[in-house]
Amino acid sequence: MAAGAGDGVVIGVDSSTQATKALAVDVATGEILGQGRASHTVSAGAGRESEPGQWWEALSEALAQTGYGDTAAAVSIGGQQHGLVALDEQGRSVHPALLWNDVRSAPNAEALVGRLGAQGWAERVGSVPGASFTVTKWEWLREHRPEAAERVRRVMLPHDYLTWRLTGEHVTDRGDVSGSGWWGPEGYDKEILDLVGLDESFLPRVAEPGAAAGTVRAGLPIRAGIPVAAGTGDNMAAALGLGLEPGAPVISLGTSGTAYAVTRGRPADPTGTVAGFADALGNWLPLACTLNCTLAVDRVAQLLGLGREDVEPGGEAVVLPYLDGERTPNLPYASGLFYGVRHDTTPGQILRAAYEGAAASLLTAVDEVLRAGGEQPRDVPLVLIGGGAKGDAWRTTVRRLSGRPVLVPKLEEIVAVGAAAQAAALVTGERADQVARRWRTLEGTLYDPLPVDRDVLERIASVRRRAQALLSTES
Repeated sequence: MAAGAGDGVVIGVDSSTQATKALAVDVATGEILGQGRASHTVSAGAGRESEPGQWWEALSEALAQTGYGDTAAAVSIGGQQHGLVALDEQGRSVHPALLWNDVRSAPNAEALVGRLGAQGWAERVGSVPGASFTVTKWEWLREHRPEAAERVRRVMLPHDYLTWRLTGEHVTDRGDVSGSGWWGPEGYDKEILDLVGLDESFLPRVAEPGAAAGTVRAGLPIRAGIPVAAGTGDNMAAALGLGLEPGAPVISLGTSGTAYAVTRGRPADPTGTVAGFADALGNWLPLACTLNCTLAVDRVAQLLGLGREDVEPGGEAVVLPYLDGERTPNLPYASGLFYGVRHDTTPGQILRAAYEGAAASLLTAVDEVLRAGGEQPRDVPLVLIGGGAKGDAWRTTVRRLSGRPVLVPKLEEIVAVGAAAQAAALVTGERADQVARRWRTLEGTLYDPLPVDRDVLERIASVRRRAQALLSTES
């Protein structure tokens, strides 16, 4: 079918930590015609785990809610990165899936980096693995649940699991697998697999960019026989959904915060600040992630008895809101730090400092991301997405600390739209990012830049330097 001439509807899915969302999207116009949502649970114990079977139940429910499950032309799954899904010979989970924000594998990450060195990891797989990476979770499973690890015959990422349930094919894509810690530009790294005792036959086939993973099996809550795109990780799907050109930076304000850009150069940052991910097509997606973003700032507001927009100017307080440990900087055992609070400091000033502490980390990450991918900073707006982008306090803080114009797309559910673009590409023959640009997904509100508040940035940098040793100490 000629590019842009697609008739019909495709479905894009975003399977995140808390819920699965599905959008039915018109191939020709990008109009969202139907949607569904079903929640799933995450354990509240020492780790962050979910039973993968409930992702399938949520997907089935969300697909039915769209109203287009029986007429869709194609489907694609975008999913949370890094999680470890380990199945036995019969396809049963040997252990609840370990999610990206489960930091119990931090000691395993440290040990693995010690084995190959930070430079060695960066050169091989583009990233220095932290506690979020799949390879460290596999090591945790081997160490702490050896009986379960012995029964494993298939290892998957979350989006792979749902693709497998749809198609029966054990397949992944280059974007999501690039965050596993055992894949590089030449494919699976045999030395790393030997290092962690993982048989390559347990891992999924890596589909070529733009290829289908398979077709929908009969008897499922979606039309049988339609193509299923390879799918990808949530950040890669968001990049597709926005139709990003190389060098355009994005900050996503969600439970976690991410800064990323599509780049032509392959990143390999030995400091571990920037993860050297691949995108879902043929480029790269250097990314830096913080564990503490909107949820941490909202918690500070709750502790102070304030609404999330109740910020006040003034004061010299600095808040490093590392309430869940932190990934960037790599401080998995850290807790939140409040500094410079005086008798006349108001709750609103402390809340504003929490926004500043969270935003400053992400803005520093933007520069690191572009540098790692070999892109020069360009005079383009900073794209702001995620739930936090709806809030004036977040938008103003980013503008005040970056000095850049900020573009907030009107499009919501960007990950699911990116997956839909991937599905539509199977129908039209276009590239998925070309589909998104045809859908004009970047349209939104452009906010003018504000003068950079350098005093705030200098205070935050100073406190970080002095607090590094304290925050690195396990409580």
